[in-house]
Amino acid sequence: MDRSYLQKLDLTRLPSPCFVVDEAKLADNAAILDSVQQRTGAKILLALKGFATYSTFPVLKGILHGTCASSPHEARLGREEFGGEVHSFAAAYSDDDMAELIQYSDHIVFNSFAQLRKYRPLIQAAERTIKIGVRVNPQHSEGTTPIYDPCSPGSRLGVRLENFDEHDLEGVSGLHFHTLCEQDADALDRTLEAVEKQFGHLLHNMEWLNFGGGHHITREGYDIERLCACIERAKNRYNVQVYLEPGEAVALDAGILVATVLDVIKADMDIAILDASAACHMPDVLEMPYRPFVIDSAEKGGKTHSYRFAGKSCLAGDVIGEYSFDTPLKAGDRLAFTDMAIYSMVKTNTFNGLQLPAIARYNPNSDELHIVREFGYDDFKCRLS
Repeated sequence: MDRSYLQKLDLTRLPSPCFVVDEAKLADNAAILDSVQQRTGAKILLALKGFATYSTFPVLKGILHGTCASSPHEARLGREEFGGEVHSFAAAYSDDDMAELIQYSDHIVFNSFAQLRKYRPLIQAAERTIKIGVRVNPQHSEGTTPIYDPCSPGSRLGVRLENFDEHDLEGVSGLHFHTLCEQDADALDRTLEAVEKQFGHLLHNMEWLNFGGGHHITREGYDIERLCACIERAKNRYNVQVYLEPGEAVALDAGILVATVLDVIKADMDIAILDASAACHMPDVLEMPYRPFVIDSAEKGGKTHSYRFAGKSCLAGDVIGEYSFDTPLKAGDRLAFTDMAIYSMVKTNTFNGLQLPAIARYNPNSDELHIVREFGYDDFKCRLS
């Protein structure tokens, strides 16, 4: 990861805790994604479930073709703040969901034929043209973490071949699959082969095919040639418009979470208590789980002074990881967790009444820093009653 922009940013200029989004890195990622679009004719959408910091959307608008949404709120945000196409998918929709989604969506994808039959008349009667799709489950797992594997046994996501009603595709113009999580194009290649084997005979009658998300396209070393070959294979074989909807690839390595050491206590090892919490501010650390990188740190024991980082919530397991440094940490020291623009920002919560991190934008080319939003008591209170 290129972290050179962080060398220009004085962390004391920021409130703490604070998410900082790097606009230059966003632009670099968008340029890589656009190169795929230009080569293949594919359309790439921003998955709002992964990154929805709309104050930075001007960097991405006009390059990406729109957004994909998992709820009416995301669909509305995509329509009002990003523009372009809005694609919506959820495991199931309520009547209220569908009434809103029809106002904002260009594509609505269904997770079952029962829901397709229920809501197809409403979509077809809508004043605006909305394309209908069905998500398929090729029962081909590539993920290593079950909680993030849409094709794991018992998954509720996507229609399996044995449940796919080929005789009830009125109005259906495309299929959607999503099996990946932070993976390279070899995983896509194998997945596409599984999709073609089971559903390829249907694709000849479709207008579009959505490859879903999880493509780590902007990661160093990602096999873009193989990705483009997969896109062109589907496009040429079935004459379909190919869509991709990565979340992580758009904002990969494009943000940090700045935190402050509040105290250092003695236990089985030295523990640094931070004003940032894994449970509240970076829940993927506990869900995935993973250990985020901290600038100027090493793995435990890699440098002279080692610490366990923990949040200040009451959750005993609010532990971020173990790190070591060349010099001792003390109260007041600032830290920067990397790659925090994706998922962490959209998953924050106010458990224990902990304050949400502020949000800032930074342009390393001009050294311009904008504090976009700070949160307080009202943001906590209004969620509860």
